[in-house]
Amino acid sequence: MSFLKNRTVLGVICIVLSLLICFVVAPLFNSSISQKTDIVRVIKDIKAGDQITREMLKTVEVGSYNLPKNVVKDVDTAIGKYAAADMAAGDYILSSKLTDVPAAENAYLYHLNGEKQAISVTLKSFATGLSGKLATGDIVSVIAPDYKKRGTTVIPAELKYVEVIAVTANTGYDTGGQRGNEDEKQLPSTVTLLASPEQLKILAELEADGKLHLSLVYRGSKENAAKFIEAQDKVIEELYPSAKVQTGEEKTESIGAENTGNIKPDTPKEGE
Repeated sequence: MSFLKNRTVLGVICIVLSLLICFVVAPLFNSSISQKTDIVRVIKDIKAGDQITREMLKTVEVGSYNLPKNVVKDVDTAIGKYAAADMAAGDYILSSKLTDVPAAENAYLYHLNGEKQAISVTLKSFATGLSGKLATGDIVSVIAPDYKKRGTTVIPAELKYVEVIAVTANTGYDTGGQRGNEDEKQLPSTVTLLASPEQLKILAELEADGKLHLSLVYRGSKENAAKFIEAQDKVIEELYPSAKVQTGEEKTESIGAENTGNIKPDTPKEGE
């Protein structure tokens, strides 16, 4: 008799549980997964460091169930910010993939003030770029073989001390922040230098001739590196003086020195 009562109680409990699942739990679950919400989705591939524009994004309605907590739901939240990671078309925008400042690998391009400009030169061989050892912040000298077709190899006075601001592989990524398989070392393809307008012209000519070689002058603190650049800037001012013609409103143009050996930068002393 006791056994039959236990089976009856167990059966009643099972029936109650099944009714709860059918009429309470299941409707609540179906309701939660059927709820919709707007989120921001990528419609064009975005690379890390790119500034995000409206053309890259689209607001779409999706089910709200199991969405990441940090998914961006307002397109205005993303516009104007920078991608902290690569995003492909169809990806959701997550707040963790956005940053208010450019990615570190492109940051140097956002600090140009108009006085100097960034210019890249091609490394024609492994040796011309110091065997892949150059790094951001290095001070280099630019060696010009057969300079101006004169049959001599010189370091132009304008290019004795030049700052390296990036070393880039042929993938387009800086070698200091490579992507993909970290075990596969990517060799540098170009070096980006910070140069004055006068230096830009010479570098462009050397790039067109396909003849230049870089030698490392200094690697160390920013303070000491700045002394080399200051010395170079003084030489540029002397080589390219600017003066006003006393008569009329005409101005003389800056003229450069043809002889690269006349004026030499004062090399900062070791330990300064």
